[in-house]
Amino acid sequence: MSYATTILGAIVADQWLGKFKTVIIFSIIYLVGLVVLTISSADFSINGGFGLPGFCIAVFAFIGFGTGGIKSNVSSFMADQIPVGFTPTKVPGVYEDSKLTTERGFRYFYWSINIGAFVGMLACPQVAKNASYPLAYMIPAIAFFVGIIAFMVGTKKYVKKQPQGTVLVKVWRCMRYARKNRRQGQKHWLDGALGAEGQEWNDEFVIGLQRSLSACKVFLFYPFYWALYGNMSDNFINQGMTMKRPDWLSVDQLNLVNSLVLIIAIPLFDNLIFPLFRRMGLRMGPIARITTGFVIVVCGFIYVTVLQKIIYTKGPYYDFTGPNVPVGAVNDISVWYQIVPYAAVGISEIFASVTGLEFAYNQAPAELKSILTSLFLFTNCGGALIGMILAIWGGDPDVLYVFAAETAILGVLAGVFYFCFRHYDDAIAEQEMFES
Repeated sequence: MSYATTILGAIVADQWLGKFKTVIIFSIIYLVGLVVLTISSADFSINGGFGLPGFCIAVFAFIGFGTGGIKSNVSSFMADQIPVGFTPTKVPGVYEDSKLTTERGFRYFYWSINIGAFVGMLACPQVAKNASYPLAYMIPAIAFFVGIIAFMVGTKKYVKKQPQGTVLVKVWRCMRYARKNRRQGQKHWLDGALGAEGQEWNDEFVIGLQRSLSACKVFLFYPFYWALYGNMSDNFINQGMTMKRPDWLSVDQLNLVNSLVLIIAIPLFDNLIFPLFRRMGLRMGPIARITTGFVIVVCGFIYVTVLQKIIYTKGPYYDFTGPNVPVGAVNDISVWYQIVPYAAVGISEIFASVTGLEFAYNQAPAELKSILTSLFLFTNCGGALIGMILAIWGGDPDVLYVFAAETAILGVLAGVFYFCFRHYDDAIAEQEMFES
C-alpha cells in the first residue's frame, strides 16, 4: 500500500501543496499511525478487543498511506536544495557540476534511510523481546516526532518550489496539441507541441515531458528487479530456517547485513570507487549503473540458487519432503552462507535503486519531479505482485526452481535493458554538456 499511494502524494505536491507541506502532512498521518499502533499493542487494547482492529487501522489507514506521501516527495525535495550550475571546490579553479552533486545527494539520502533501518531492526525487536511491544512501538513514534520537528526547524532555509496548479491537465493538453499538430519527419511525437504560441507550456516543458516518457520505459524493467529484492523478506528467511544457526540469532536478523553493507559501501563507492572510475575515464551513466545493479543481483541469485541446491544435498532432511520431517527441521549447513546474497542485494541497490531515484528526478521537468519519482517507486508494486504469484511455489523443494527462474529472467532482461537503452547515456551526456 505504501508504494501504491506514492502517486497520490506526488499529485498533491506537484499540483496543490508543494513538496514541503505534503511531506509534513503525510508525516503527521504516519505519526498518528505509530501512535495508534502503540496503543493497540497495550494489554488493555488487546483485552478490550482493539488489538487486531487497531493494528489494521494503524498499518493500512495511516502508516501505509503516510509512507506513500513521504516517499514520493522527500527525495526530490532533497534534490531541490542543490543549487543548479557549478560550485567551487577546495581546489582553486576547480568546480563541481550540480549533476554530480545531485548524484551524490541521492546516495547519501539512501545511506541515511539505511542507518535508520539498521538501528530500528537492531533495537526494536530486542526491546519487544526484553521489555514490551508498546515500548518497542513507542520508540519509533517518539523518534519520528523528533524527526518532524527537526525537519520543520529548517523551513526558512529550504528552497520550496511552488506547485504549478493543474499540472496533469497541462500534460494532457500538451499531448493532445502534439497529436493534432504531428508532422512527418519529427524525431518524437511530442515535437508537434514545440514552438506553440499562446499555450501554457514552453519548449523546455515539452522536452522534459519527452524525457519523462522515456524514463517510464526504463522503469518498466524495475518490477522484475524488485521481485528478486523482495525475496529478502520471505524466501531468504525460509531458506535460513532450514540451516543451522546459533541460538541467539533469529533468521530475519540477517536483513541487518543488507543495511550494514549499504552503510559501509555507499561512502566507499562515493569517495573511492566512483572517483577512481572517473579518473580512469570510465563514465558510468545512469543506464550503465542500472544495468550493473541488475547484473550484481543476478550474480547474487546464482549464488542463492546454488546454495539452495547444496542445502538439499545435506542431511539429515535433504529437500524436506520425506516422512516425519519435524517442525523447525534444519540441514547440516551454516546459515552464515546467506551473508553473500544479502550483501549482493545491498551493493546492487547502490547502482539500481539509488540511480532510479536520481534518474526520475533528473529526467522530469520541474513541475513533474514528484510525479515521475512516484512512478518509479510504484514499480515496487509490480515487483510485489510478481512475488505474490511466485509465492505459490515458495515451499520446498519448488523454491529451488523459483530462484533459478528469477535469476534467468532478470539475467536475460538485463541484457535486453542495456541493448534497448544504452544510447540514453550518450544522449544524457550530450544534454549535460549543452546545459554546461
